[in-house]
Amino acid sequence: MENIPDTKSLFDVTGKVALISGATGGFGQASSKGLAKCGAKVMLTGRTTEKLEPVVKEIQKAGYTAAYVAGQPDDPDDVKRIVEETVERFGGIDILITAAGLSRIHPITEFPLEEFEEIMDVNVKGSWLFSREVGRVMIGQGRGGKVILVSSTRGLLGMKNYTGYATSKGAVHVLTRSLACEWGEHGINVNAIAPTVFRTALTQWMFDDKAAYKTFLRRIPIGRLGEPEDFIGTLIYLSSSASDFMTGAVLYVDGGYTAG
Repeated sequence: MENIPDTKSLFDVTGKVALISGATGGFGQASSKGLAKCGAKVMLTGRTTEKLEPVVKEIQKAGYTAAYVAGQPDDPDDVKRIVEETVERFGGIDILITAAGLSRIHPITEFPLEEFEEIMDVNVKGSWLFSREVGRVMIGQGRGGKVILVSSTRGLLGMKNYTGYATSKGAVHVLTRSLACEWGEHGINVNAIAPTVFRTALTQWMFDDKAAYKTFLRRIPIGRLGEPEDFIGTLIYLSSSASDFMTGAVLYVDGGYTAG
């Protein structure tokens, strides 16, 4: 029994500093609130102060540590500034969550190039930029770290009219594996969470459209679509020492969607 760690300590993130991009979206808010409630100091970032401020105030009102800094997830200068301000505010970074995401749905023959490029900028370039800047910090700190990229089941399974979004999430899967290979020697774990349809601003139309809802539901053995809180358990696992021997993995939090 002496070699078996205390279960609570395995999942403890108390005092860790987490930077969450896309912090005003469904997954970003769940990540921010979940990590804060588990004792982490959270820095939220997104495009606008107007959306960030109320989320941070809610976390602070509940008695937890949170701050925010606005910026564009696909702008190199903004990302560098966000990372620098996080380090200045909290003294370092232990956890990175890239939850900024964008989707557009068109047949490829009618897909505007500018929309495709916008999807790739937010979903791929943004994840790459945050990983680069935070990776520099984590390597310099010399104490390892946890990088969690938010992907999607669409990164594994194609879908009609989703050539922009699916392509971007496939790239996130490979970015996850490449970074895991690159940063293993530094003690930095890099993994991805790939949800199916969760209730977010991007997918609310699927919940509202009864036909679309039933179509997706037929593929999910658990019998329901996801809610943001379903995301938190996997997030805490990947953010804590419980996952120290896992890197380069894509975890499908999908109610069984990819099982059959």
